[in-house]
Amino acid sequence: MGMGVVDELEGGGGIARRLWIKFRNESVFALYTPFVVCLASGVLDPQSFLHFVSQDIYYLQAFSHAYELAEECADDDDDKIAIRNLRKRVSRKLNTHDETVREWGFELPSEIVSDKATVKYTDFLLAIASGKVEGEKFRGKIATPFEKTKLAAYTLAAVGPCLRLYAFISNEILALQDPDQSNHIYKKWFNSLSAQRFEEAAIQIEDLLDKLSVCLTGEELEIIEKLYHRAMKLEVKFFSAQPILQQTIAPFSQPHDPAEQSLSIFCDFDITCTAIDSSALLAEMAIRTAPKTDVNGCETQLSRMCSADLLSTWSVLSSQYTEEYEQCIESITGAEKVEEFNYEGLCRAIEQLSDFEKRANSRVIKSGVLKGLNLEDIKRAGEHLILQDGCEGFFQEIVKRENQKTDIHVLSYCWCGDLIRSAFSSRDLRVRNVHSNELAYEDFITTGDIIKKVESPLEKLQAFTDYTKGNNEIGKHSTIYIGGSVGDLLCLLKADIGIVVSSSSSLRRVGDQFGVSFVPLFSGLVNKQKELIEGRSLNWKGSSGILYTVSSWAEIHAFLLGS
Repeated sequence: MGMGVVDELEGGGGIARRLWIKFRNESVFALYTPFVVCLASGVLDPQSFLHFVSQDIYYLQAFSHAYELAEECADDDDDKIAIRNLRKRVSRKLNTHDETVREWGFELPSEIVSDKATVKYTDFLLAIASGKVEGEKFRGKIATPFEKTKLAAYTLAAVGPCLRLYAFISNEILALQDPDQSNHIYKKWFNSLSAQRFEEAAIQIEDLLDKLSVCLTGEELEIIEKLYHRAMKLEVKFFSAQPILQQTIAPFSQPHDPAEQSLSIFCDFDITCTAIDSSALLAEMAIRTAPKTDVNGCETQLSRMCSADLLSTWSVLSSQYTEEYEQCIESITGAEKVEEFNYEGLCRAIEQLSDFEKRANSRVIKSGVLKGLNLEDIKRAGEHLILQDGCEGFFQEIVKRENQKTDIHVLSYCWCGDLIRSAFSSRDLRVRNVHSNELAYEDFITTGDIIKKVESPLEKLQAFTDYTKGNNEIGKHSTIYIGGSVGDLLCLLKADIGIVVSSSSSLRRVGDQFGVSFVPLFSGLVNKQKELIEGRSLNWKGSSGILYTVSSWAEIHAFLLGS
């Protein structure tokens, strides 16, 4: 029995909310579709909008029928009344649909044909409401009260994410609008989706789903989860399938003429790709594999400290690093903030951090804490390294798209390139361009020395510059840098597009100090879409001091590659 949903429910909260949180990253792929980006920017051509709204009729009809079947299944009178009220709302909306659209300033086409994406969702919903549920065996006519209640819950699980997704998208778009300006031609439509009555309907469905799911078994809750997830995916496909009659800026890697476009993606490794810092992992490995006591007193090149001494030494090194790092950041941010973006001043300030990182590495080498590690153990650690949620899926999708001119570079001052290469190769992610430091080996055992290649922010910048300097001569070439620490700042700003993920507070502090602007990626994308349609110069260049922030790798995936 799958225990994912059961475990989450034991943590508190209803299943509807839990499932929305679990699959919320799926919603990002709808938000970053060409249709929604154009809609949010207010430059979506009316024909595309009317086509989208016309599909609403098929959705409403499917909802009405699904609610009718769910009402028949509900055993409790209060549940029946609640579902009936939901169906009545849909009926009222269907009856006034044409009139409402005219109030928005549009006229629906006389002949409306449903899209394949629309049919896929509505067929899925009505199949569930009729009892055709994968993984569930209803014997003949659904007659028992428990079977009926269960089917009603399944139906609401297939409806819930649709309403929640519409509300999420409209609220994200409305948050970008200036409340003092009403010239956005689609604002009335956003308001209709975000109205209190719509939110109440979404909450009512979620409350009903929670109530009807209380008596379900673990296996049945797993079916609820699968139905919810399937519905979410079909909704995302619906948004991504909407026809667009204009040039769009997303997904970024899919231009109108891919033969002329190439892309280089650079990203940091520690904390950006991973959930933990690799230096702590290597130290932990050294401590765990070290002898418990000093078994022989003879000194050789590869003799090791006992685990207790290693633990003590690493604790001192770690504390010293943290203390001096904070002092370095305080020194950089102690002066008065600049009024305008100052890249040269930032470079001079970052020199302090570069010197600090080199001193810290020298202490690690001198301490001997990295001595005696086995190369195979390091590779196995890379295989089991936990990546940030969505990171692996992003790289998997790039690997699939072999026809695109996209090269990927990992640029890190991690101590061990073998760890990075193993983390990617073990997942069949062909990321061959790894630029980092390396551990020195003697017969596949580390000597404790670090082969220094990329030790500091300035060396990162130099490596980035070396690998990008010839690309401007090769047609239309764009560079993306993905990072989240102060050590990434210079590269983030030099790239055409700098994307900040899992950012540290110190990165924000240093950036703010030198006039760097941090803009949420979706709002930046909406503004760029406006510039594109209005014929203004489309300039992503990070050297203007603008960095784009994301909360997850799903946003990066959706922006660069689409759904």
